[in-house]
Amino acid sequence: MSLYRLHFKWKNKDVSIKARSLDMTHPYFVSMKGLVFSEGQRIIIDPSEEELRHAFGDAEQIMIPFQSVTLIEELSETAVQRRSDGEKIKPFVKPGDAPPD
Repeated sequence: MSLYRLHFKWKNKDVSIKARSLDMTHPYFVSMKGLVFSEGQRIIIDPSEEELRHAFGDAEQIMIPFQSVTLIEELSETAVQRRSDGEKIKPFVKPGDAPPD
């Protein structure tokens, strides 16, 4: 299974976000579903990721305008889970939802 990382401009900053599904069939937007954020105990917290988690963590789908997108990457999920720092990437689960299989 693949993950997608989308780099885009948001609030005059360059940010990236990961998702399990990416759809580019809309003429003006890139649609992302199944957003993925890092989980687990971390000594260092990335404030930019926390800001994205706070802004988009409850969203089931986000649509980013094409003109703000700078790069789209397709990543293999196993490569993402074997990061050098040992941090595992898991899907974000909203409170009250059942975790994915």
